[in-house]
Amino acid sequence: MKKNSLFVLMISLLLLFLAACGTSEDTTASPEADAAEEVEEETSITVTHHLGETVVEKNPETVIVFDYGTLETLDQLNVKVAGVAKGSPLPHYLSEYEGDEYENVGSLKEPDFEKIYGMDPDLILISGRQTDAYDELSEIAPTIFVGVDTTNYMESFTENVTLLGEIFGKEEIVEEKLAAINESIDTLYDTASADDKTGLIILTNEGSFSAYGEASRFGIIHDVFGVKAADENIELSTHGMNVSIEYIAEQDPDYLFVIDRNQAIGEKTEADVFNNEVIQGTKAAQNDNIVYLDPTVWYLSGGGLISVEEMVKEITEGIQ
Repeated sequence: MKKNSLFVLMISLLLLFLAACGTSEDTTASPEADAAEEVEEETSITVTHHLGETVVEKNPETVIVFDYGTLETLDQLNVKVAGVAKGSPLPHYLSEYEGDEYENVGSLKEPDFEKIYGMDPDLILISGRQTDAYDELSEIAPTIFVGVDTTNYMESFTENVTLLGEIFGKEEIVEEKLAAINESIDTLYDTASADDKTGLIILTNEGSFSAYGEASRFGIIHDVFGVKAADENIELSTHGMNVSIEYIAEQDPDYLFVIDRNQAIGEKTEADVFNNEVIQGTKAAQNDNIVYLDPTVWYLSGGGLISVEEMVKEITEGIQ
């Protein structure tokens, strides 16, 4: 009897030991499994942006771009895109994207939702003009807002470019290009801020004039490049503050920076609107310092690796 009891006890202990071993094997992940899980986690990135939070797979294949600043950045990073908003004028330096190999996904203000849906994109990149379409685009594919915050231009620009580098595995190229741009900005700032010469930014549009100041759409000239504003009280607005020829003469800037909207959208230039006695009496005109900026860089695009570099060059040349 004792022998039978001892035998039963030994069998029970053996079964408990085997059960414990089995449980240990089931709940402990192997090094290979840990590595596989880590790799899986690194294939996507969660992006917090102006319009929400979006999970994006790294190195997406089918990419649609509505923001021209982002398009030029991807161009500089050698990232292939599938669809572009060709329904609006493209900057001249992005004319290659007018080719048939790139799908036309609508205009900057009116996305072609049917075309976009049919493309089955992996990522859609938008900015301010497409804000109202964000929810509908997000239902089709992961959508990220990559517009520039003009009140904090360089930090916003840097974050956007860095994000694109992370998504497409181009971190080293991004670092090099940002370093070069920042160096040129530092040089420009030192020059522009060394004297008291003032500047006034004017957008012309069918004979009317809008002034832009600090923290505005074109405020990078003052906020980042260091050109002193002729008027520090310009009303902050997306469309600028409506002004007259007399206002420009009253401010009497040393530099008059002009952006011609008509030229940007392919219409007749308005350069001759300043050919009058009122403007010709300003310091800017008398010293040949009316600087006509490239409207495709400043009005159509901006916030990309090409446009920011061109902005630095234009202002550097304009104040020499």
